[in-house]
Amino acid sequence: MVSQLDPRVETPGPADLYEIGTVCVMHKAIRVPKENLLLFCEGVARIRTREFTATEPFLRARVERIVETEPEPTAELEALRQNVIGLFQQIVSASPNLSDDLATTAAQITEPGRLADWVAGNLPSLSPAERQQLLEQSDGKARLNVIHRHLTRELELLELRGRIQSQVQGQLSQSQREFYLREQLKAIQKELGEGDESSRDLEDLRKKLEAAGMSEEVKTEAMRELNRLSRMSSASPEYGVTRTYLEWMANLPWSRSSGSQVDVKRAAEILHEDHYDLEKVKDRILDYLAVLQLRPVLKGPILCFVGPPGVGKTSLGRSIARALGRKFARISMGGMHDEAEIRGHRRTYIGALPGQIIQGLRRAGTNDPVFMLDEVDKLGRDFRGDPASALLEVLDPEQNNTFRDNYLDVPFDLSRVLFITTANVLDPVPDALRDRMEIIPLEGYTEQEKVIISFRYLIPRQTAENGLDVEKDIHFSEEAVRFMIRRYTREAGMRNLEREIGTICRKQARRIAEGVREMVEVTQELVERDLGAPRFRTDTEVAERTRRPGVAVGLAWTPVGGDVLFIEAGRMPGGSKGLIMTGQLGPVMQESVQAALTWVRANATRYGIDPDLFKTSDIHIHVPAGAIPKDGPSAGITMASALLSMLTDRCVRPNLAMTGEITLTGQVLPVGGLKEKVLAAKRGGVREVILPFENEVNVREDLKTEQIGEMKIHYVKAMEEVVNLALEPPKE
Repeated sequence: MVSQLDPRVETPGPADLYEIGTVCVMHKAIRVPKENLLLFCEGVARIRTREFTATEPFLRARVERIVETEPEPTAELEALRQNVIGLFQQIVSASPNLSDDLATTAAQITEPGRLADWVAGNLPSLSPAERQQLLEQSDGKARLNVIHRHLTRELELLELRGRIQSQVQGQLSQSQREFYLREQLKAIQKELGEGDESSRDLEDLRKKLEAAGMSEEVKTEAMRELNRLSRMSSASPEYGVTRTYLEWMANLPWSRSSGSQVDVKRAAEILHEDHYDLEKVKDRILDYLAVLQLRPVLKGPILCFVGPPGVGKTSLGRSIARALGRKFARISMGGMHDEAEIRGHRRTYIGALPGQIIQGLRRAGTNDPVFMLDEVDKLGRDFRGDPASALLEVLDPEQNNTFRDNYLDVPFDLSRVLFITTANVLDPVPDALRDRMEIIPLEGYTEQEKVIISFRYLIPRQTAENGLDVEKDIHFSEEAVRFMIRRYTREAGMRNLEREIGTICRKQARRIAEGVREMVEVTQELVERDLGAPRFRTDTEVAERTRRPGVAVGLAWTPVGGDVLFIEAGRMPGGSKGLIMTGQLGPVMQESVQAALTWVRANATRYGIDPDLFKTSDIHIHVPAGAIPKDGPSAGITMASALLSMLTDRCVRPNLAMTGEITLTGQVLPVGGLKEKVLAAKRGGVREVILPFENEVNVREDLKTEQIGEMKIHYVKAMEEVVNLALEPPKE
């Protein structure tokens, strides 16, 4: 008998057999299914195959017997033999499939080689390859050493299996014991009339879910999850996840609304009480409330307040909530870059929660709050996500009645929510999101409006916050407030002015704390003493800087309001560099400079400029505050005026500013941000403003007569009109 190298080969040839085999005596042959024979054989001696003499109809070979050598008996060999017998006896006793007679027989074998063969033949863990290796080893001592290693490994595996089995049985028995004890505890509590605590919790949860006012679809899903929870063990990891989900479902305001009656007159009083001016915004809110009073079931509009910081966008949202008698919820969108913050996380994630929209509604406790989304223009948008796209469903009145949060995975009606968004600028807001909102601009305040707001709101609030009494401790004069507005704050909003008022109040609080309690009249001198030197120059700055030819005053729009922009033009001999532009000008503004220079050169003869001057001179356009980037087309006519002033040696009229885009043919095109620009001009002491003719409608709509005051506005269509209005007459 010889073994196959690969037992899967059906018809092995000489190359598929091992060289070493055994001579066997066949004791019995039994036929088994599929035409196979089961042979019972006894190995007699080792043989080696010399050559195969036939392969058909069966394999025939010449073999030779391998002479086995038994080693000389030594003390070391005897110790090895006894170790093998001892290990084999331990394995037999630990293995239920091995007969105890095997250990007795092994103990009676004295020859090392025969003992190794006997143990190898009866050790079931040996693989065929390991048995073949032992068969090919003719030295009895070497075989005994190999079998000793196998027995040691097998005993370690048996001990390890035994330990694992005992641990598993211990755990199972402990679990069974706990199960029986719990069942007994339930039976005892039932007999005593006391329900299981977890059962009581589930029953309370069921009552909350039934009383939550869900739709049938949502209620079916919630009850399915509750029934699934009731079949879970409280020790299961999924138990806590499902319970938290159901608590969210039970606590959401599915049908709870404010229920207050809309009173348009009362709302108008509240809005006028909380905010000065902002007539357009108030009119839009009162229009909405009037419709809501006539038709209570109304889809909430999406209002977007756009304006500089500090003009009252967020506080206006609170006033609207108070006027409506609704709860107010607010989340800040600034820097948010993950759409899961809007739609929530899937429940499969660890620590999953609903999105900020659902969380805000749960905090508000009603399904119709005034919900403010602050700073939508500062939403993040990168490889991590695009929350602006996730807001599209939330802010669409046609879709948000079936808003589906990823965590809840059931529809929630957001159509009753009055969403209000705020932004400083609209440019970063995607077009699709902008299309879903009604834009309401909030421009800056004039000096007079700031004075009124200061005495109505800022001074009372700051004196109260700093522990002062308006009648006993401090009194602000109107001159001091105007001085702070002109010389310490040049902004569209009120935030910095309130800080300065707070600083003066704190100084007075400190004097009182030091023991000097007397009424203080806030004057210009006190303002300078408490706030330090003025930060801005006087209103004569515009007139002073335009005393020389080549300087013109423009008007710029910024995210924090309007600003006055000085543009300077210079000329030097040369002609090699042509046009030089400095002051961090953007590409659009650089193109305006090029267009202005082209118009000036095209009309040089008309204004008495030598055309050859441009060949022999370099022209330099500079916009001061060079560290601040500037861009936009609205400085075109200002650039042309500065160039013409420099080349004709005619100064720009003092206290005059202008804004408008220029074309190559000298036409003046309309620009945006008129209200901010005009208010900035008034703050800067400008008395006359040149604007494009087509912007006259914007001025009438956005600016009141008291905001313009004594300022004179000129509307122009062509650059020739600008020159006549802006430049002083030519010298004699």
